[in-house]
Amino acid sequence: MFGSIGVPELIIIFIIALLIFGPRKLPKIGKSIGRTLAEFKRASSDLKSTLEEEIETEETKPEVKKEKEKPHHELKG
Repeated sequence: MFGSIGVPELIIIFIIALLIFGPRKLPKIGKSIGRTLAEFKRASSDLKSTLEEEIETEETKPEVKKEKEKPHHELKG
């Protein structure tokens, strides 16, 4: 998830954040970051599904257009 950041680097980042923000604010900051990441994941998932639906709709349009161009006697059977 973090790419090339290993455990030692995460520990150093946590210690620096603890020194900067203090032990009281750190849980609140972590919670807000978690909520922000969850919202971003949700929004990107919604965008992806919307794009997939639009692509599928665009792919089916030529089929519908071809059926409309056929004479009615061919459509009935």
